[in-house]
Amino acid sequence: MNTSTEPGTPAAIMPLPGGVGVSQLRVYDTTAPDGLVGGTPHLHLCCTEGYVVQAGAGAVQTLTMSGFRQTPLRPGTVVWFTPGTIHRLVNHGGLEITVLMQNSGLPEAGDAVLTFPPSVLADPERYAAAAALPRGGAPDDAPPADGTPGATLAAAYARRDLAVLGFEQLRAAADAGDLAPLHDFHRAAARLVAPHLPRWRERFAAGALRAAQDTAAQLDALAAGRSDHLADAAVHGFAAPGEQGRHGMCGLLDTYPIR
Repeated sequence: MNTSTEPGTPAAIMPLPGGVGVSQLRVYDTTAPDGLVGGTPHLHLCCTEGYVVQAGAGAVQTLTMSGFRQTPLRPGTVVWFTPGTIHRLVNHGGLEITVLMQNSGLPEAGDAVLTFPPSVLADPERYAAAAALPRGGAPDDAPPADGTPGATLAAAYARRDLAVLGFEQLRAAADAGDLAPLHDFHRAAARLVAPHLPRWRERFAAGALRAAQDTAAQLDALAAGRSDHLADAAVHGFAAPGEQGRHGMCGLLDTYPIR
């Protein structure tokens, strides 16, 4: 049977290729404590993240055990980084990015730790309070008419500014050849996410792992001379993002439903 569904209908919500996640990002355009415009430094523990730059200009700052690096971003640039890479987007003007995220659903389930100062990272309750946004980051219903940020956006900026302070400390130590604070941050991040691991495993099994297992089964079938799975072909899609303007760590996100 060869079927297709209208993009955007509930029946069309199937995992994207390879179990990845996709969103559209407009990077924050306000200034952090160090004088740079942009987003919130953080890392992922299990997910590789990729950028396809659509508009504007900027850079992604990264910090790993190899040190600090800054990669320019301009339309057409593609860059990706593996788990453990602290990353921070800097907006030089109008920076818009299509974000590809490995293991769709894991970042939404908590696979991101912000570079707050050590005193915040050491206390899970304090960390959770500092990282939380009103209504989970949903767009403000009625932003103030005078142009000041609404409650959610103001909280996103405060969260970013606190993470930038911690990031500056980590970068300064790494620049001086001292990687001990970065080691400490890695250990603190692992402790913070430990309670989430059972549900992360469930999401992984239903998403990226299932996609890989399906491919393995298809290869086995083809090797045996069978092509039955080709009869199950279908077209899926979304006519538009499911939500627009969600306040993320790096900017305003237009997101698509995930399975």
